[in-house]
Amino acid sequence: MGTPLFAVYALEAIYQSEHEIVGVVTSVDKPAGRGKQLRQSEVKKFATKNELNLLQPLNLKEEVFINDLKKLKADVFVIVAFRMLPKTVWNIPPMGTFNLHASLLPNFRGAAPINWAIIHNVKTTGVTTFFIDDKIDTGAVLLKQTISIEENETAGSLHDKLAPLGAKLILKTLNHIMVDRIAVPQKLLGSEKEAPKLTKENTKIKWEKPLLFIDGLIRGLNPFPTAWIEIQNGEEQLKIKIFKATPEIKNNTHKIGVLEIKDKKIRITHSEGFLTIDELQLPNKKKMNARALLNGYKFKKGSKVL
Repeated sequence: MGTPLFAVYALEAIYQSEHEIVGVVTSVDKPAGRGKQLRQSEVKKFATKNELNLLQPLNLKEEVFINDLKKLKADVFVIVAFRMLPKTVWNIPPMGTFNLHASLLPNFRGAAPINWAIIHNVKTTGVTTFFIDDKIDTGAVLLKQTISIEENETAGSLHDKLAPLGAKLILKTLNHIMVDRIAVPQKLLGSEKEAPKLTKENTKIKWEKPLLFIDGLIRGLNPFPTAWIEIQNGEEQLKIKIFKATPEIKNNTHKIGVLEIKDKKIRITHSEGFLTIDELQLPNKKKMNARALLNGYKFKKGSKVL
């Protein structure tokens, strides 16, 4: 059971293994883009291409869907980036239902673990498999695999490392539970961080935050959904997406939150130094590097962060 590309890595790994896939569950097709055409999930595309038995329930508690799952007679359910399951679903297979989570649980429980690991500038993360229970990401842990986070890591680059790592861990987990079902309950130490759903509010750059946190936020939201900032540019307010920036920690005597344009560079003054904007997107414009943008666009003198 899964929806995005991250889940396809795991599905393909199982498909190419000795294990038999008796069914694939994914989200229903949804309208997307300007034309609002129905868009298939990445998991559906793979399942359809490889002629796998596909289920797309609207309601996970629907009796018809529950009966269809039972008819599959699956030994185990594997969950990757899917919805929260009701007990009537995860309690069906005799060997249990396990989930792949893109963090080292219990750290970064929640919907966006890859993003928040980078936002909080942690040095290591990884993937975890665990048995599902009736809460979010709290079940007993089966296996873990650790990976280092590079200095200039983005959510996109970390995703591309964790997805194949997670696929391998799923195969190890399947082999593990064929021998025994040993799992270790999660223990909270009190230092764990959460990974809540990304919203318009928590993706906005707040200029009072430390400079390195702002740097982590920008990298942790690149390429999607992207950190953003509001700029007062003369009489107009601009919502600007920032994809890439370079922090510079140093003493300065400048007024905080002011745009400085010099040598085809855009930098914003911060209480701890400066943030040079390397790649950005203005409203209704394409993503551009700063130098290319400044060739055809001028910020007004005194432009500042709101």
